[in-house]
Amino acid sequence: MSTSSFFSSIKMRSFTILLLFSAIVAVALASNEEDHQGISQVVEIHRLRPQTGSAGYTVPQLDCLSWRLAVETNNLQNWKLVPKECTNYVGHYMLGKQYRRDCEYVAKQAIEYAKALKLGGDGKDVWVFDIDETTLSNIPYYARSDVAFGAIAYNSTKFNAWVAEGKAPAIPSILGVYKTVLSLGIKPVFITGTRDNFRQARIVNLKKVGYSNWAALILK
Repeated sequence: MSTSSFFSSIKMRSFTILLLFSAIVAVALASNEEDHQGISQVVEIHRLRPQTGSAGYTVPQLDCLSWRLAVETNNLQNWKLVPKECTNYVGHYMLGKQYRRDCEYVAKQAIEYAKALKLGGDGKDVWVFDIDETTLSNIPYYARSDVAFGAIAYNSTKFNAWVAEGKAPAIPSILGVYKTVLSLGIKPVFITGTRDNFRQARIVNLKKVGYSNWAALILK
C-alpha cells in the first residue's frame, strides 16, 4: 500500500468514526433532553403526591394519598381516626376542587344510568338516596377545629347538635341527580342513620336546599 493510500484510508476511517461519534452525541443529547423532560414530568407528578401534606407540612413515614386510597377501597379496615399528619391533606381535598369534581363524575354516571332505565310506568320505580355526604354535605361541621376532618374522635353529641341546626348544604351534583330522577318520573326515597327525633330538622334542611319532595324519608 502506498503512503498516500494509507493516509487516505486513515482519513476515511477518521471521518467515519467522527460521523459515528457525532451521531452518538446527537442521540445522547436527544435522549438526555427527553430524559430531562421525563424527569421533569416525574418530579411534577411527585410534587402532587401529598407526602408533604396538602399545605406543605412534612408527613414522615406516611403517604396520605395511599392512606386515603386504602380507606376508600376498604383495604384498611377498623380505622377510627384520620391520622393527624393527614388532617391538612383531607381538609384540602374536601374543601378544594377535586372533591367537587369527584362528586360530579359520580353524579354524571348516575344520571346516565337513570336515563337508560326501562321504567315500568306503574309509579313503583324509586331511587334511594343516602343523606349524609350524599345529598347533604357535613363539610362545615368537619372543618371545625374541634372535629379536624376526623382527626379528633367522633362525638355524637356534637354531631347531633349540628344536625339539629339544619344548616347542611346540598352537594350540587347530587341535587342534579335528584332533579333528573324526578323528571323521569322516579320517586326519591331518602334513608339515613340519623335518629327519628331529628326528623323535622332533616325535613327542613332537605327542603331548604332544594330537595322538595320524596316518597319516603326513613330514619333510625
